[in-house]
Amino acid sequence: MIHLILEIKKRNPRYGCLRIAMQIKNSFGIEINKDVVRRVLKKYLKNFPGNNAGPSWLSLLGNAKDSLWSVDFFRCESILLKSYWVMVIMDQFSRKIIGFSVHFGDLDGSAICCMFNRVTSKQQLPKRLSSDNDPLFQYHRWKANLRILEITEIKTIPYVPLSHPFVERLIRSIRNELLDQMLFWNSLDLQKKLDEYQRYFNQHRSHTSLNAVTPAQKATPSTNNYIPLENYHWQSHCKGLFQLPTAA
Repeated sequence: MIHLILEIKKRNPRYGCLRIAMQIKNSFGIEINKDVVRRVLKKYLKNFPGNNAGPSWLSLLGNAKDSLWSVDFFRCESILLKSYWVMVIMDQFSRKIIGFSVHFGDLDGSAICCMFNRVTSKQQLPKRLSSDNDPLFQYHRWKANLRILEITEIKTIPYVPLSHPFVERLIRSIRNELLDQMLFWNSLDLQKKLDEYQRYFNQHRSHTSLNAVTPAQKATPSTNNYIPLENYHWQSHCKGLFQLPTAA
């Protein structure tokens, strides 16, 4: 167990004590307290900074299974210092990333609708969509598109990011875990790397708010086939950015 904890930390330096404990529970079915992980790292790992789990954050929106999605935008810069817009859509209940859409240049109502339709073209649409008060969501064409799709838009409280917590936290995770760790050249390269992160996030990354299960496990509850502690190997995700244990 000590070797496993040290290996996860070594292969995923940005993982905190709580995330390591959740990953072990999700993969091997072994309950372990984050304080135990912290003591192991403090004793066996040189230059361990201590508790880096970070503070918890409030969940103000209620769960609404299969009926509420959240949408938001963020910008990022390529290695050539060109700015790109990214639309991210997630399912409120399972925290599953529905998809990403990348756009280079200025955004207008037509561009936003194309990005949204590109992400949702092969998805079963929700009844409601949560968005903030960004002027990007005030375009007439955007509102008309939602009416055609029979989706009710729910607005968050103005100037209160905590009223839109899950997608805001997701964007922070994307920046910390992916965009701050690797470079991209253009919109196609960015889209490809975001799609790889989506697969990792939905299928393999355990979540604090989901009791250490993945979004895929939350969306489709099933018996977890735990990995034997004596027989496992490491699987690489996102071009080696993450390495997690899997059955040998």
